[in-house]
Amino acid sequence: MTTPSDPANYFDEDVAATYDADVAAMSAPAVLGPTVDVLEGLAGDGAALELAVGTGRVAVPLAARGVPVHGIELSEAMVARLRANDPGGTVGVTLGDMTTTRVPGTFRVVYLVFNTVANVTTQEGQVACFRNAAAHLEPGGCFVVENGVPQLQRLPLGERFVPFEVTPEHLGFDEYDVVTQRMWSHHYRPHEGRSVSVPLRYAWPAELDLMAQLAGLRLRDRWAGFDRSPFTATSPSHVSVWEKPVP
Repeated sequence: MTTPSDPANYFDEDVAATYDADVAAMSAPAVLGPTVDVLEGLAGDGAALELAVGTGRVAVPLAARGVPVHGIELSEAMVARLRANDPGGTVGVTLGDMTTTRVPGTFRVVYLVFNTVANVTTQEGQVACFRNAAAHLEPGGCFVVENGVPQLQRLPLGERFVPFEVTPEHLGFDEYDVVTQRMWSHHYRPHEGRSVSVPLRYAWPAELDLMAQLAGLRLRDRWAGFDRSPFTATSPSHVSVWEKPVP
């Protein structure tokens, strides 16, 4: 039995209005190109499903390469930005929670990028997300997750905060609770008078492997990034590919 994640929407109009600008570095060709290359290769002549499709940063260029792409997204404000970014309507979208929402058909690849699995703030919800992804996959299809590796080695004993960007424009801190595996990503933009804190749940790659196993998937590849660089003990993130076995 699976339980849906907390359905609270932390990507409302205030966040959606500036989201593309705030994550512009993730849309740079050096970042986005390898991402789309990997997903296009895994999709082949099949279709792709993006969980938490957001504003279409990945889905729109993937669809532009001829891959049929559908997305599931909780935030209506983010979907409105996707529609603006995709005036031709090449990406289909279903509003809903990615842990429980089903769409018709099966897909060659289901993917969840940019640490978004951590937006599901319970272990049960994350397991449900894996099971929902597996239910959408055709045999031989792959579930791809891009996620950060918890930076607990940077925490002195008793400390909770790890800064990840400190500039005049943006102060970014991750706050960890090592007892509950809860964390919060805090963002302050002093010159714009904006701040946002998003609750998350961190998970090690090994825990995600167990979630995949519970969903009937098996690990096929793990890299440090979409450039397929080797995953090592010091990699700050990983891209993992789990495959649905062919009966």
